[in-house]
Amino acid sequence: MKLPFNKVFKGKQKEGTERKYIDVADEKSVVASSEKKTDEDTIAAPAVTTCPKCKQEFSKQEIKDNLNVCVACGHHYVISAEKRVRTLVDPGTFRPLKCKVAFTNPLEYPEYEDKITELQKKTGLDEAVLAGVGKIDGFDAVIAVMSSKFLMGSMGIAVGEKITNAVEYADRKKLPLIIFTASGGARMQEGILSLMQMAKTSAAVEKFNNNGGLYISVLTHPTTGGVTASFATLGDITLAEPEALIGFAGPRVIEQTIGQKLPEGFQRSEFQQEHGFVDQIVPRDKMRETLAHILRLHCKRGK
Repeated sequence: MKLPFNKVFKGKQKEGTERKYIDVADEKSVVASSEKKTDEDTIAAPAVTTCPKCKQEFSKQEIKDNLNVCVACGHHYVISAEKRVRTLVDPGTFRPLKCKVAFTNPLEYPEYEDKITELQKKTGLDEAVLAGVGKIDGFDAVIAVMSSKFLMGSMGIAVGEKITNAVEYADRKKLPLIIFTASGGARMQEGILSLMQMAKTSAAVEKFNNNGGLYISVLTHPTTGGVTASFATLGDITLAEPEALIGFAGPRVIEQTIGQKLPEGFQRSEFQQEHGFVDQIVPRDKMRETLAHILRLHCKRGK
């Protein structure tokens, strides 16, 4: 049964006092944000798309109804963070984590603030990651989903803080952690401060791991740069969507650097699984079932 995004949230929650930034967002702000239409919610003319893999034409609505997956060849289109959450969690159980991070432009990058404001209006997100707590088949988990629709999911100060906040919340509450990565890497507009997020997020994951937490990393297309070189590849279990690009530098950059032709399919999830970098490739329509199975093996039934 399909539900509008605001229906996956719980009612209003009491504000916590354990940590300054760890809190559950107020329902009104969540609903207001979720009701903003994104480019995925509106089928603009022409309402036909050509699959980049099989080259067949389908209505955009048909693709949308199939979890943004081609009905013929299974090509995985980009999916919004909100829709991904909606496909995973039990209805009425998702509570976004509030983590306010003031906008900064340390390099005084031209038009950077305007770009962020525009993307906030377009996507309904305040930054390139959506994090919260929800149930998957009755099992509680902290879920963070990066959005490639928000400046290619690049990681700056705000994204690094939100990821770290989600990890620390999972650690404090003794909950499993699931992060869906989709990123072009560190955000160049914030210079060295964006690179520092690699160390910060990795340290948080290490502490979570040392305390016995379960971390499931799900790599989606594309997962590259500083995100790959930090928390994306530190999971206890690493899953990936089909044909996702996974790596640090792009294939063309690597070929130019080493002066050699790379193997066919290099850096795609199938190649990564074959070489032990990915544990399992999971199609989008099987993701909820797979995550529920992993949680069932590792966790106690949620309250």
